[in-house]
Amino acid sequence: MKLLLVEDDALLADSLLELLRGGGHRVEHLNDGDTALARLASAEHGVDLILLDLNLPGTGGLEVLEALRQHDPETPVLILTARGAVEDRVRGLDLGADDYLGKPFSLDELEARVRALLRRHSRTTRLSLGPLELDVTTLGFTLDGDPFPLPPREQRLLACLLRHAGEPVDKSRLAEQAFSGEPMGDNAIEVYVHRLRKRLPAERLALRTVRGLGYLLEGDP
Repeated sequence: MKLLLVEDDALLADSLLELLRGGGHRVEHLNDGDTALARLASAEHGVDLILLDLNLPGTGGLEVLEALRQHDPETPVLILTARGAVEDRVRGLDLGADDYLGKPFSLDELEARVRALLRRHSRTTRLSLGPLELDVTTLGFTLDGDPFPLPPREQRLLACLLRHAGEPVDKSRLAEQAFSGEPMGDNAIEVYVHRLRKRLPAERLALRTVRGLGYLLEGDP
């Protein structure tokens, strides 16, 4: 899932980026309201969920939300703010926010709220290929209906390959989508692909290297 975090507190933003990216999400971070307003000006913004602070430099969070809802009534918005006044919460919800979390908050609670909003708004909650199935909200895999646990990076790698099943995925796209842009050399990606390939049932799920194009995940029809 692609998340947009609009938060000007650098320390909090760093913690949330680590948490959400560690959960397998792609997360874009903006730290002021003017940039967020421009980023979300088109209905084709490509974001699955927005985490929005209210007290932002430049355009305020409520104004960003109001402008978004004029052309996008669907994308879930979770307000994150230190403001405790009831009128701020009511105003945010009236403008179309889906949920509200006051600072300070538990990171576990934030994760739960994000999962719930994605589950509620996701059109496709499961992807499958042969015996493999992915819950796109939790990034949990099953193999022939049984849990198929993986180390976090291999889990994110497989989720990316499954989303693009049947087409080669090159290393630059894997670095961006599976590893959230963290520094990841070609050799490191090859290591994770090798480990993942050994875990998959080769007779039913093939993870092939397509020379010059990337890695291709194929399975039984």
